Parts: sequence; structure tokens; C-alpha cells
Amino acid sequence: MARTREFDTEAAVSRAMELFWARGYEATSVRDLTQHLGVGQGSLYAAFGDKDGLYRAALEHYRTTLAAAALRSLEEETDARAAIRTLLTERIRIAVGDGGRGCLAVNAVCERLPPDAATRRTVRDMQEASREALAEVLRAARERGEIAERHDPHAVAAFFVTFLNGLLVSSKITPDARALEPLIDVALTTLD
Repeated sequence: MARTREFDTEAAVSRAMELFWARGYEATSVRDLTQHLGVGQGSLYAAFGDKDGLYRAALEHYRTTLAAAALRSLEEETDARAAIRTLLTERIRIAVGDGGRGCLAVNAVCERLPPDAATRRTVRDMQEASREALAEVLRAARERGEIAERHDPHAVAAFFVTFLNGLLVSSKITPDARALEPLIDVALTTLD
């Protein structure tokens, strides 16, 4: 019986995330993955079941690392406009990197939906977390008088998530932060 090669699955997931992010799911073959990760096909299947299992693990890794860090950044600012500006600016900076690779989650939606229910759930969870975090920032800002009482924090948070999704798609078309960042000022006028 062949012995499966042991490897650091967390490091493999992180490296696979980068490859899927750069190439997309369909353009990334199992051979590409085994070569990039430096593992045998049997080890990859033993650890993740199949390419789809590794992809789901990569999306989950993205959710718990980069997406979670973006939401934590909202807590670092005391002013809602500054917090939202920082969040959006940082997401643009990441998305335009590497020639405009965009956002792994948004790329996944564009490539894998509607038929991939698992991807839909994972990305929906990410977006719900973003909406909730933004709504909390906006609720607190409304209580402090930073934004008008007429603003519904949930609706405005949903707007910013939707706006960010559009920016992230646009970053693949125009991978230039200087062209995209002025749009943040326009979006922030919704808080006036």
C-alpha cells in the first residue's frame, strides 16, 4: 500500500488560495495544484477529497484571514467615514495587486454561481459578516451624531457591501487604485 505524503495542510490551503485567486477555479488543474503545493495527487485527495474540497478550504481560509482582517480594521477607527474609507481603500489596494486579480470571493461568485451552492453559502456568509460589521459602525456613528438619524444602518451597510463588490469587479478591468479611489468619496456622500 502506498504511503500518503505528510504535509502542512494549512500552508497548502494558503498556497492553493493564492493559485485559485490568480487563475480562478476552472483554469487551475489538479496538476497545477500538486506542482504548486509540492504534494502528490494522492496526498491532495486524502487531505481534501478533491479539487472542489481544496477550493472550499481555500475560500474558507480567505474568509477567516483576509476578510476577517478587513472587518477588524473597522474597529481601529473612531470615525465612521474614516473607518469605511480605510476599509474600501485597503480592499482596492489588494484587488488591484498582481495585475488586477480582484477579490477571491467576488471572483468565486462570478465564476462558480449559480450552480455552486457551497460557494454561494461561503460568500453569502462573508457578505453578511461585512454588512453586520458595517451596520454596527453606522449605528454607533448615528448615535454619536456623525451621520443623520434618517440613515438606516442596515440599508447603508448593504449599499457599501454592494458598492465594494462593484469596485472589486472594476479592479479587474481597471487595476489602478488612483482611478478607483475617487469613487469612495462619491460613495461616502451617502452618509451626508
